[in-house]
Parts: sequence; structure tokens; C-alpha cells
Amino acid sequence: MAKDLKEKDLKQVAYYPGCALEGTGHAYNRSTKAVGKALGLELVEVKDWNCCGAMEVKNIDPQVQTYLSARNLTKTEEMGFNVVMAPCNGCYHNLKKAEYDLAQNPQAVEANERISAKAGHHAYRPGGVETIHALDWLKRAVGEEELARRTAGKLKGMKVANYYGCMYTRPRHIFPEKDQGEGSESTYAPHFMDDLLASAGAENVDFPLKTACCGGAHAMSDADTSTQLVLNILTTAEACGAEVIATECPTCHTSLEIHQLRAEKLLGRKTNVKILYFTQLLGMALGLSQRKVGVAENMADPRAYLREKGLK
Repeated sequence: MAKDLKEKDLKQVAYYPGCALEGTGHAYNRSTKAVGKALGLELVEVKDWNCCGAMEVKNIDPQVQTYLSARNLTKTEEMGFNVVMAPCNGCYHNLKKAEYDLAQNPQAVEANERISAKAGHHAYRPGGVETIHALDWLKRAVGEEELARRTAGKLKGMKVANYYGCMYTRPRHIFPEKDQGEGSESTYAPHFMDDLLASAGAENVDFPLKTACCGGAHAMSDADTSTQLVLNILTTAEACGAEVIATECPTCHTSLEIHQLRAEKLLGRKTNVKILYFTQLLGMALGLSQRKVGVAENMADPRAYLREKGLK
């Protein structure tokens, strides 16, 4: 359905920030809204939204997780929207999975209808709302040509490794709009973030770990494994010539920043690559200040590097 969305359908969309963007991912929330406003786009936050179930609920009852995500789609419908934008990979993944489960799994349908009735609202039925990512939103609502015109190559000279994380493309069957040929995103070699940042002048390095897992789900239970996974991503990005790792997921972003510091402290492995949300980079390329896109909220302070690149 995403390929059928017209540009005008994306000028104003429902916005599902999710829990992380109101906490550790606040800079992503801030920069996403700022970029949208600068480009003349409108995000209307879903009223009375709830947690999508994140990574924990499915371990107890996957049908309850499906309901939690489906309720957000119901709330989107009640507002009169047929498109909801979720910038967090986990939220995006869970809303897409709920759509798939409700179309394929009778147990999910039964549980959703039962819990929805008990909660006093109508049960979401698949096909009513299209969930898109922030990358889809900017790619289709604005596009590279307009971004190139608006940014005038402000990211020129910046070498970037684009890191998508593992939940943006997996499992492939819940993303039917991907892998559909020209103009669609690829689950095997995602490129939407590469395309957007290149249009603003960035040099995208050939980075083979763009969909590798950062270990975010294991951060509490096995921090050492998470640190090793992140260190592999960081050192590979540097070996590829990257000065910056661009992210599009709050969990991945936080994981990379925390474990970059942890790897240096515990393992003596220091890496210098900067970690920034792609929306922060695009925002500054559009002329927004570091403050406006929340750069000071990043753990590994990139401000001096950005000033060297002329992004103040």
C-alpha cells in the first residue's frame, strides 16, 4: 500500500512517537519535528497513544503485543488518518507486525477483538492504516531533488556510514511494500537513508554492517555481548572511512553511544566516529541550529566536529 500513497497524502500524517522518543530518544523526536516543520510537513500526534509492546510483552503474550500495537492503529483511524508515521524501528516493526498478524492469524484477531471490546473501542481491522517510517515519510513527501535544492550540499565533505539496525528490515514478510523494484526500499540493502543524506551532500561510505544487530535487546541481560556487537559496528565504520554513523532508531542510537563509552572504559578500545540521527544531519543541512535539532542531548559530544564542517 505504501507505494500507492501520493505525495499529498504525506504532507500531513498521524505521528506515533512511541515511548523511547519521549525519553532517551528525545533528540530524535525534536529533530524529526523540526525537519518536518522546516519542509512544510505536518505531524499530528496520535491522541491517547500507548506503548506498542516494545520487545518485552511478546515474551509473555504475543497476542497482547499485537493488541497494543493495533490499538494505536485504531486511534489513528479515529482521528481520520490512513497513514501513521513511526520513526522508531521497534514501533515501526511492531505496528507493521500487528497489521500482518491480524491479516494472517485467527488467534491474533480473536484476542484483539476480545481485548478491544473489554477496553470499549472498536477492534482494528487490517488495511485501514498504513504504517510508514520517518525515512519513507521524507523520501516520499519531499524526495531527494527537493532536499538537494533546499540543503545546497551543506553536508559536503562529511563521510557517513548509514546504520539501519536489524528491525527496519526483518522479518521481511511483514514489509510487503519493500523489495518491489524501482522506487521501493530494499530489505537486503536498504538505501533510503543513504539517498536522503547524499541529496544533502554527504558522502556515503560502503558500510557492510548497516543492518547488523547492535544488541539493544540484550543491553540489560548481557551488556558485554552488546558492547562487543557495537564495537564491531563502530570499528567497521571507521575502517570504511566514516566520520559519522547516521542512525534512524532510538534504541540503536542509544546503544551505539552507551557502548562506545563502555568499550573505551572497560576494554580500552577507543573509537572516534560520531553518532548522529539522520534527522539531526538533515536539520542542520536545512539551516537549523545544533540546538534546534538536539545535538547537545547526544552522549558523545559531536559539536566541535560539526562546527568544523560548518554546521553551527
